[in-house]
Amino acid sequence: MKAVLYICHGSRVKKGCEQAIEFVQQVQKEISIPIQEIAFLELARPTIKDAFLRCLEKGVDEVYVIPILLFAAGHVKTDIPKILLQLQVSYPSVPILYGEPIGVHNSVSEILKNRIKETGVPIKDHAGVLLVARGSKDKDMQLDFNELARRFKQKTEYFYVKTSYLTGASPSFEEALEEMVNESQLKQIFVLPYLLFTGLLMKGMEKKIRDLDTEKDVILCRYLGYDPLLKEAVQDRVKNALKMGGIHVSYYG
Repeated sequence: MKAVLYICHGSRVKKGCEQAIEFVQQVQKEISIPIQEIAFLELARPTIKDAFLRCLEKGVDEVYVIPILLFAAGHVKTDIPKILLQLQVSYPSVPILYGEPIGVHNSVSEILKNRIKETGVPIKDHAGVLLVARGSKDKDMQLDFNELARRFKQKTEYFYVKTSYLTGASPSFEEALEEMVNESQLKQIFVLPYLLFTGLLMKGMEKKIRDLDTEKDVILCRYLGYDPLLKEAVQDRVKNALKMGGIHVSYYG
């Protein structure tokens, strides 16, 4: 009997964790596996070990792990596999198979377009978009984010699209925002946070934009959030893992 274990990041902000749980519960409705558990990597409970043991208590003989994370960076490549490998050593008779994070999925560009549309702000001729990710030193993550920006630009009419990071990579959000504010051809800037949930990072961006000394229109859009289109992307990842078998966690050892 199979189980699906969804791993969310976790947040000190209670609302962020509640949003994650609500989102995964919507994903679960479309997955025809009776045993499905939710865990958090950090800052919240249940832990990965707690949720894994719940699966075992229900008599499963395979656990498919799906990271509810945007990119294959440090958490996906190192932190989660480290925990899973420890569990695999402790429970060798139950294979742990690892699926993909959300990554570069076709639905994401549509979500980003919708975040701008829902602001209700008319788009000027020379508009720019600043995409803002949490950030990582992982080069694959940065390549994926750049690919996402390229696909987004292809589907929109925006004059200028730039990527930036809140931590761990460059350009920083502050540097990129200043560059766009100083770009004479830009008359309007939409700031698009590529984040799954609200939290301290969103509050920091809000303050930075509020403190700007500029006559340009700088509009902070809503974070990516647990959008219905994102639900479809995660369901694709689950179904693909169940169909293809996922990667055995020992691969990361």
